Amino acid sequence: MRVAIVHYWLLNMRGGEKVVEELCRLYPQADLFTLFYDPARVSEVIRERRVTTSYLNGLRPFYRSLLPLMPAALEAFDLRGYDLVISSESGPAKGVITSARTRHICYCHTPMRYLWDLYPDYLHDWTPRWKRPILAALSHKLRIWDYATAARVDRFVANSDNVRRRIWKAYRRTADVVHPPVAVDRFVSKPAADYFLIVSELVAYKRIELAVRAFSQSGRKLKIAGDGPEFKRLKKAAGANVEFCGRVSDEELVELYARSRALVMPGEEDFGMTVVESLASGKPVVAYGQGGAVEIAQEHGFYFDDASVDGLEDALLRFEKEEANLSPAALQAVAQNFSPARFSEGIRRVVDTADEAW
Repeated sequence: MRVAIVHYWLLNMRGGEKVVEELCRLYPQADLFTLFYDPARVSEVIRERRVTTSYLNGLRPFYRSLLPLMPAALEAFDLRGYDLVISSESGPAKGVITSARTRHICYCHTPMRYLWDLYPDYLHDWTPRWKRPILAALSHKLRIWDYATAARVDRFVANSDNVRRRIWKAYRRTADVVHPPVAVDRFVSKPAADYFLIVSELVAYKRIELAVRAFSQSGRKLKIAGDGPEFKRLKKAAGANVEFCGRVSDEELVELYARSRALVMPGEEDFGMTVVESLASGKPVVAYGQGGAVEIAQEHGFYFDDASVDGLEDALLRFEKEEANLSPAALQAVAQNFSPARFSEGIRRVVDTADEAW
């Protein structure tokens, strides 16, 4: 069986790329197709594969601005001769065109949030006024294309129940649920130092600004691991007790988790691999009470429904009352439900049942 894995872009190693890495282990002879590729910023597992890039790859420093050009670039990939195509989707990826005899399974991290559930936020709050008419015109056409490409997929797989509901809302397609893989065994629990932790790309929809304001006001120590377009604005708004660590190595990240008091997640996540990583480190999560965080941590999280400084402060106070009674071993046991072995079993099951229905 010839297998192709299509991922929107390979420019870093966040959650989506870790899924691709595990798919590469599951299908060691698979070829990779992607819009943009920077070998220096991905893992050795990915670099060892044959990677085909789109004709836009030379423009990858500007990839965030090239969304209108991506549909045609995806459709230009030649996937003839492959028996199975697995697209990894949260940017455009499922829009590839396959032959009638090729099965196309889409592992969906989420329908593109800037076109669907977060579109009003981007249009009315996160985009400069002069850009809003352009965004509205482009987004309308891209939504039509995105909806149409859902018909090219033979079977959808969602990374969470949260995303399964979004797939139905956006595309009116059902989906299996296979949680993404997290290397839970590499995380360790150590006595906590006096800081909370955020691990996130610094983009608007993550709502890191909410946490920065809350911690700056309360004086609690907060460390933020990650980088992104919101970095300068967030740093300007932060108090001296908020430390920006930037992008950190895997070893540094393990230590940050191990010594933290709790992970803070102020925005709604599609799934939230960082929640699993925190639990695997024996540390709970203080999170907005929607999306993947609730699905993963369940009763082991401290949630707030009011997305405000007061709402987050209330959740932090509830955590502090219970902090001494929490069991790191119980949290680590929950994390084992999201191991790479569980992911591989789930993908094999989907592919095998797709074979039966084909």
